[in-house]
Amino acid sequence: MGVPSKQEMAEVLTARHGRAVQEKLDRGRVAIAGLGGLGSTIAISLARAGVGHLHLIDFDRVDLTNLNRQQYGIDDLGQLKTEALTAHIQAINPYLHITNHSLRITDEIIPKLFSEDEIICEAFDLPEEKAMLVNGLFDHYPEKWLVGASGMAGYGSSNTIVTRQVASHYYLCGDGHTDLIAPGGLMAPRVGICAAHQANMVIRLLLDEPSV
Repeated sequence: MGVPSKQEMAEVLTARHGRAVQEKLDRGRVAIAGLGGLGSTIAISLARAGVGHLHLIDFDRVDLTNLNRQQYGIDDLGQLKTEALTAHIQAINPYLHITNHSLRITDEIIPKLFSEDEIICEAFDLPEEKAMLVNGLFDHYPEKWLVGASGMAGYGSSNTIVTRQVASHYYLCGDGHTDLIAPGGLMAPRVGICAAHQANMVIRLLLDEPSV
């Protein structure tokens, strides 16, 4: 079977989700800052849902330590994460609009970098990087939606990972306390659960249903 046409892909998504829902998802503009275990999983979920515009941001390359929890394979080793993830997304839906920036985010570039995005997903590992992005977006774009994460390491109960609204335009997913030194470190199941919370919150925001 060859590559489905754009119309065929649109018809399948519309049949699954309904026309009104899919039209809103098609128009969605979502940035994902950090393409590790959280970000790569968020991006794949949003691509499968047919979110029309994805902005992928990461400075790093795929290495062997990433394969325990991130959406990459052995064939991706050494590639820029932005490029490897774009290829995976295009294999799911080649008709989405994807913008890549292979760079490290700093406060100085936040105003220009996120100017076209409606929703930003914070998907960093390190607390200082999370704080820099959150504070920068609060300063420069307080009207934009931000969906972040805190606490998903280890192999504790899945049910402790939740989505909370912590400010007027800021949602936070995770258990709120489990850090990288938890037994087991970052593992695919709980990281994936947290990423699914983030992706689902993005979809709810795109569909104008912001309450948790």
